Amino acid sequence: MESHIHPDTSDSTGRAARRGRTAALAAALSLTLTATACTVLGGSAEDDASAASGSVTWWDTSGEAEAPHFAKLVAAFEKKHPEIDVEHVTVPFDQAQQKFLDAVESGRGIPDVLRADVGWTIGFAAEGHLADLTGTPALDADMSGFLPTTTASVTLENGGVYGVPQVTDTLALLYNRRIFEEAGISRPPSTWKDLKDVALEIKEKTGAEGIALNPDPFFSLPFLYGEESDLVDVGSRTITVASPDSVRGVATAADLVSSGAAPKPPEKDAYAAMQNAFKSGEAAMMINGPWATADIFSSPEFEDRDNLGIAAVPAGGSGTAGSPTGGHNLVVSAEAENPDASYLFVKYMTDAKRQESTALALGLLPTRTAAYTGKVLSDPVRNSFYLALTKAVARPSLPEGGQLFVALQPHYTAILRGEETAREGLTRTAEEWSDGLLPGYSVER
Repeated sequence: MESHIHPDTSDSTGRAARRGRTAALAAALSLTLTATACTVLGGSAEDDASAASGSVTWWDTSGEAEAPHFAKLVAAFEKKHPEIDVEHVTVPFDQAQQKFLDAVESGRGIPDVLRADVGWTIGFAAEGHLADLTGTPALDADMSGFLPTTTASVTLENGGVYGVPQVTDTLALLYNRRIFEEAGISRPPSTWKDLKDVALEIKEKTGAEGIALNPDPFFSLPFLYGEESDLVDVGSRTITVASPDSVRGVATAADLVSSGAAPKPPEKDAYAAMQNAFKSGEAAMMINGPWATADIFSSPEFEDRDNLGIAAVPAGGSGTAGSPTGGHNLVVSAEAENPDASYLFVKYMTDAKRQESTALALGLLPTRTAAYTGKVLSDPVRNSFYLALTKAVARPSLPEGGQLFVALQPHYTAILRGEETAREGLTRTAEEWSDGLLPGYSVER
């Protein structure tokens, strides 16, 4: 599968820091790729001796397709630790954040362990809702065994560690090889400018839409990173979502719609619309993550799995390509009734052996380098997304990080639908953040 890597040539402090993070991740990935299939999986709880007992309530936000696999892991844990009973509760992802906060506020029904989105963890920890796992059985002596981009979402400035990364992901360019061949296109585009041209050519020659877009703000980040910008700069306490670079990046996304390279996304259920258009062959490209592939392969269009092409997200005007780091952490509530049992459960569910089995069963990407065994990397899809991780960018680590998208959501949707300009929508977003979420931050315009 193709992967297009573009060097970051910026000399600014923030951009240099991003280069350092990307280089560190690329080095970690490179080391792992040279390992053999007989890699020894570290971090296992299987040899732990523990007197922990009691019950653990785990809120699992993985969804219908993935929860059965995790249920098997829970059963295996209970078999190994018969003194511990795990209540496995599936909670819809889009309800879990508020449901957890409501439970904390009321003091009733708080789970011992939660599968938390990377964007929630720091905020929960800053509010005192999570246990510091430093020095507990849940956490390794250090975090060196994890991919560098996965640790920022669990670490506070005070040095505390408030979660263990379970799975990671990033966005990539997914494309339909059959449609590309029909249009006479031999390789995926490596810049947003090339993508626009390819999309228009595909539409003209095949009748299929060039690319389907999702107006969820998470999917706006590759356009910002392509201009070496971000939502905020935590180090300088600056809101950068409305900076000239950010406006240029989001304007690039809006231009795909206004030019006809992409259809206007619907106001609601846009993710489903994008996914359905792609897997039915109505759209030749989309930006999506590894979680989408199981559904894609269930469609007749991709019955031949080789029809799915995966490449790194295109580069922006800066010549740099970047994709956001997503994923989930297992966190322990500060109010856990049986913390020792909870720590042991978290360690078991996030060790390298469980991460490898999860990757093989669900196609999800491990957070531990040791879990990238030959079996895991032998699958072209997992290998392609693994390579896409070399362009992953750690999202801003701040308590309000999980709320940033709330204000951006309606504006980014309006921008893609042509109802606001990029400058208007992003300026309004910055003002809302400045007045509410981030009152101590300055605004770059």
